[in-house]
Amino acid sequence: MLTQDRREQILNFILENGSAGVQELSEKFDTSESTIRRDLVVLSKLGKINKVHGGATVLPQEFIKIEDDVEEKFLKNIDEKLLIAKYAAAQINDDDFVFIDAGTSTYLMIEFLRESKATFVTNGMSHGKQLAQNGCKVFILGGEVKDKTDAIIGLVAATNLQKYNFSKAFIGTNGISEKQGFTTPDTDEAMLKAVAIERSFVSYVLADHTKFGKVSAVTFASIDSACIVCDRCDDDNIKARAVVKELV
Repeated sequence: MLTQDRREQILNFILENGSAGVQELSEKFDTSESTIRRDLVVLSKLGKINKVHGGATVLPQEFIKIEDDVEEKFLKNIDEKLLIAKYAAAQINDDDFVFIDAGTSTYLMIEFLRESKATFVTNGMSHGKQLAQNGCKVFILGGEVKDKTDAIIGLVAATNLQKYNFSKAFIGTNGISEKQGFTTPDTDEAMLKAVAIERSFVSYVLADHTKFGKVSAVTFASIDSACIVCDRCDDDNIKARAVVKELV
């Protein structure tokens, strides 16, 4: 196993279990304890885990400094995202006027929206094209194009969004925490997400379990402003304050 692959699997194991010991990880990944210790040191320096004596624990919060490209996002947690997307799509009725945010989980919804009679507005360029190909009525916002996320963002897009009143909105997020709420790295994207939630009767934020406990630069809404649709949420404080729909 390549070093990078092993470290990614170690990180995922710690995130899923809350903590792990050096001996436990050594046995699981069939490598020496000294190698595991070096891996934990590297992950700790990257700000991914909290290294403790004899092992490591998850961070109470992780700050997201760099946003992945949309292609990279599609490779992560695909099974969980498909589960979330299918449930989210099932919430849309034929008489709904819907905003669909740019993002991977929201894009995966479209597979389950073939021939939907609802009307859609989106800031995702690929989202709009796929909705149209599926036989749906769709409008794409005008504004600045952000190539990294395949999204239309900025003041022009947010101003255009202000004229609509949505029955439902489906929003992506980079992080969810009790204190900072829903966060994203880009101020222009945050503005658009905030307006969409404000202009919607019901809002859903789609997030797999890895988004919890992570914080990015800009808050676009508090956790009680939308229903969180996720595969699972292990944060009892968030579940006490927000509407959380767990699918696993």
